[in-house]
Amino acid sequence: MELAHSLLLNEEALAQITEAKRPVFIFEWLRFLDKVIVAANKVDVKEKQKKLVEQLTGLISTAPGPPTRKLLAKNLATLYSIGDTFTVFQTLDKCNELIKSKDDTPAYLPTKLAAVACVGAFYEKMGRMLGSSFPETVNNLLKALKNAEGRSEILLSLQKVLNGLGGAAASCHRDIYKNARSLLTDRSMAVRCAVAKCLLELQNEAVFMWTTELENVSTLCFRALEASNYGVRVSVSKLLGTVMATALMPKQAAVMRQNVKRASLEEVLELLATGFLRGGSGFLKSGGEMLKGGSINREVRVGVTQAYVIFVTKLGGQWLERNFATFLSHVLELVSHPRATQSHVDAVYSRRCVSFILRATVGSLLGEKAQIAAAKEICQAIAKQMRAVEAVVNEANNENKPGNSDASATQHMMVCALQELGSLVQSLNATASPLIQEPSVGLLETVTSVLLHPSMAARLAAAWCLRCVAMALPFQLTPLLDRYAERLNTLKTSPEAVSGYSFAMAALLGGVHECPLGIPHAKGKMVVSIAEDLLRTAAQNSRLSLQRTQAGWLLLGALMTLGPSVVRYHLPKMLLLWRNVFPRSLKELEAEKARGDSFTWQVTLEGRAGALCAMRSFVAHCPELLTEDVIRKLMTPIECAMTMMSHIPSVIKSHGALLKASAAMVRLRLYDILALLPPKTYEGFFNALLRELVAEFTLTDNSGNTTTSLLRSLCHYDDSVLLGSWLQETDHKSIEDQLQPNSASGSGALEHDPSSIYLRVPVGEAVPGPLPLGVSVIDASVALFGVVFPHVSYKHRLQMLDHFAECIKQAKGLRQQAVQLNIFTAVLSALKGLAENKSTLGPEEVRKSALALVMGALDNPNPILRCAAGEALGRMAQVVGEAAFIARMAQYSFDKLKSARDVVSRTGHSLALGCLHRYVGGIGSGQHLKTSVSILLALAQDGTSPEVQTWALHSLALIVDSSGPMYRGYVEPTLSLVLTLLLTVPPSHTEVHQCLGRCLGALITTVGPEMQGNGPTVSTIRSSCLVGCAIMQDHSDSLVQAAAISCLQQLHMFAPRHVNLSSLVPSLCVHLCSSHLLLRRAAVACLRQLVQREAAEVCEYAMIMVKNAGEKQNNGINVNLTETGLEGMLFGMLDRETDRKLCSDIHDTLGHMLSSLAVEKLSHWLSLCKDVLAASTDISTAAPFDEMKDEESEKKR
Repeated sequence: MELAHSLLLNEEALAQITEAKRPVFIFEWLRFLDKVIVAANKVDVKEKQKKLVEQLTGLISTAPGPPTRKLLAKNLATLYSIGDTFTVFQTLDKCNELIKSKDDTPAYLPTKLAAVACVGAFYEKMGRMLGSSFPETVNNLLKALKNAEGRSEILLSLQKVLNGLGGAAASCHRDIYKNARSLLTDRSMAVRCAVAKCLLELQNEAVFMWTTELENVSTLCFRALEASNYGVRVSVSKLLGTVMATALMPKQAAVMRQNVKRASLEEVLELLATGFLRGGSGFLKSGGEMLKGGSINREVRVGVTQAYVIFVTKLGGQWLERNFATFLSHVLELVSHPRATQSHVDAVYSRRCVSFILRATVGSLLGEKAQIAAAKEICQAIAKQMRAVEAVVNEANNENKPGNSDASATQHMMVCALQELGSLVQSLNATASPLIQEPSVGLLETVTSVLLHPSMAARLAAAWCLRCVAMALPFQLTPLLDRYAERLNTLKTSPEAVSGYSFAMAALLGGVHECPLGIPHAKGKMVVSIAEDLLRTAAQNSRLSLQRTQAGWLLLGALMTLGPSVVRYHLPKMLLLWRNVFPRSLKELEAEKARGDSFTWQVTLEGRAGALCAMRSFVAHCPELLTEDVIRKLMTPIECAMTMMSHIPSVIKSHGALLKASAAMVRLRLYDILALLPPKTYEGFFNALLRELVAEFTLTDNSGNTTTSLLRSLCHYDDSVLLGSWLQETDHKSIEDQLQPNSASGSGALEHDPSSIYLRVPVGEAVPGPLPLGVSVIDASVALFGVVFPHVSYKHRLQMLDHFAECIKQAKGLRQQAVQLNIFTAVLSALKGLAENKSTLGPEEVRKSALALVMGALDNPNPILRCAAGEALGRMAQVVGEAAFIARMAQYSFDKLKSARDVVSRTGHSLALGCLHRYVGGIGSGQHLKTSVSILLALAQDGTSPEVQTWALHSLALIVDSSGPMYRGYVEPTLSLVLTLLLTVPPSHTEVHQCLGRCLGALITTVGPEMQGNGPTVSTIRSSCLVGCAIMQDHSDSLVQAAAISCLQQLHMFAPRHVNLSSLVPSLCVHLCSSHLLLRRAAVACLRQLVQREAAEVCEYAMIMVKNAGEKQNNGINVNLTETGLEGMLFGMLDRETDRKLCSDIHDTLGHMLSSLAVEKLSHWLSLCKDVLAASTDISTAAPFDEMKDEESEKKR
């Protein structure tokens, strides 16, 4: 590789190396040239320019791969801009000839695309200097677009031409627009992304795009969002949001040149709303569908949601501050529109989208003063809606007719407004006190009034908002509790009041653990007496029975979250209450069945579900009180509940299907509490219980094809590239969840399970969002199955596994997919349980049955099922732990891979090999290592199917990871394959590149500390790894760039001398402003490691970047680094970031910087901390109080 480091290409050295290594040698030379040409003496460059141009243009016709083309073009353009420009037109003509060529063969394509890349780079670098020749160039590129191959690269080249020429290319704007327009709905997602980027560049100068064509552009974007993937949604929403923002506030220069009519805010918002509420497209469909109100296209809605955020972000914080009232009423109207709320799940999805718009704009663009103003505005909106609701309700009461339809339309607006208000108050923390204390705002009165809203969703949202207020301002907690307790007593004849005020009290009790001062001890007693009173009086008035029963148990469940110190005093009373809810004996149970009607049964079932829920809360929050005696007393009502389960179907039969939901709630609560108790305590009931559980997730009594939401979480975290679950790691997680394939995915809402109002919020969620009951019950049954399975006899295990196979065989079509998904999740849950209990699977026949089930799914067309099957196979190998069994499984996959030609079985069985190695480790699967590696290396080269390459490379990475030092012998061939693929696979196959990144990272770990060595083999390995990192750093996909950063981070750990911080640190600083969460995470994680060793150097390189920022601005690289340096930027990130992992890494990075630099630069750090603490009026500086406290305490240490 050292021979490649010269200004001219060393042709002798190139001739001596093997054909296979030449592309790497050439790429390494281009990398060297890229660094050296800018720094070299201009005279030297001019002397050698002729020869260099010859060598570089010669490379165009050697069919270079994508990264080589990009670098080659960049070098040529740089060479001309530094040296003489005499021959630039000749080179340009040569490129145009290559592009015009009629040769359509695949072998010629890389040469053509290299010429395309050169043209783009020339115009980007030299722009108007090449002015006269551009019409011909643009024409050639547009003609080349007619051919489907390489479209995305041609479009990106066009983007560069437009960028370089600016307004000078006006004569071609219409042509480019017409040609690119039709490709925005191309079959290939990579092409759609490229068109969006090209049009985004075009709209900078092409005035018609945001004036006369505005409506067409928006319709086009909506169509491009249909059946799109995440990458397309990000690119198209950026285009749509930017065009809308430009239409509203055009750039001055463009307006001066042409007399344009600006769009009004109403028009622009109206256009965005049509996308949000739009149905599927199609010429004939649109008219009729709109009238009938067909279903909304979810991908379009999610894309438009992102566009709203881009639109506001482009216009900026001050614009939002001035126009907040209009914007708020517009987005809240979206969720009250009948098209957005056609079904309950749709309404929840639309609410999620609107909450996302509000959080992403109000939460990150406004400073503290503006946020307080926004909170007041939201309060007024809520008050206005409540007045309307009260009027409707009163009118209905006077005329005795139901007024619910109008009221229910407002509930979704209420939920969004209250959630945003809660989030605002929570982020403002102590600075929110004026909102509470100023009588004119009346925040507490307004929110309290919603506790009487006719809709449960709105009442719960108000309760949640109050919990946020109490967490931000803990001094409000006790007065609020007293206030709602008093109101509950005075208004206990109103069903809404009983429900609303109990929600509020439960939410406040659930928030106590967040408030270090807690509440007075006597409040526990007050809650118990209110709850007892509610339960006792429930039977007195049938109009209130249901609400009082639910409220009583909800309060007792919330009380349990206060922990053993409070609950200890009330335990005897609680045990008595629990015992009395259930019938004492079978005789009582039979007698009960003969009595009652559908209403009394509903109240009874809700009461029992509530009691079980309070029990679950007790077991979860007071484990210290669970003595053997208490567990025995708890088992009495639980056993009654289990016996009752078998009787419920007959009750539903005689009293109607209305009871189904209440019965499901009882089952959910029962499964939940059993999963927390030791299985030994209920082993006498295993048979009955397993019958219920299996019937639950095999959908025996369920006509819907409901699927569990747990499968992704039970598969291995590393398989996210195959499952697409890395979407969980993006900033758009809360809205992208709606597009996942499992039932009701991402439709979590408080009203699905009111008890979540007092539970702790799951990590990474802002508001608790339990899934709909149908999905939650299946989830709970799957989880409990995993707990119980290891304690069941082998005979029963065999029966169940055979029954699963039968269920799958009986079902057909979509139902079969659903049943299979649920069964696989349960089997995975069971295998995980076995591994945790260190028990075995069982004798030969049990294994055989399990193996047949799993092997059948390795060929399933659904990738999620194949993934689950691979995982299950690995877990089985782990649980069985016998060499012969593992050998048999491996051999089966070897044979299948040698004969199979279809994508499905090749992917499934290659993953199976990876999972076997993952769970058995290097020693257990050592004898299969050679065969596995050779097969996977062969599959990874199958250029005809990116999917096979992805799965094979993913499995290879798993094997490298698990084999450790045993893999050392295969490092060189694997590394050379990884490099070859990085240089040849088209960048649009991002999954393949992501897996190549995983492989490279695993190989670096395998070589480990050896990386520091100076021997020839180690030097070659090291430079190959650095080349691989360089290729990935330059990739357009954020996940691939993140992989490059983590590879460099590992290299820095093992061989710090060889990682060049002067280029790495500036690139990390650029990524800190990235719009991709994964990239920001990777950059901060890397910085965290670098500053532990070399804090001073890191800060220095960041400061050099600040000094060069003036020059950088021209290159379009936007970095928020100011003279406060990297540390100032990290403090700034803490204002905006909500991701826990990211924030904790930022804290650590700042901590390390502080401990190594603060002594020398004390005044700098003190003034920085002072600025952060004082800045509360500027734009986007809601000062992070907690973070600052951490910093101060670290200083004191």
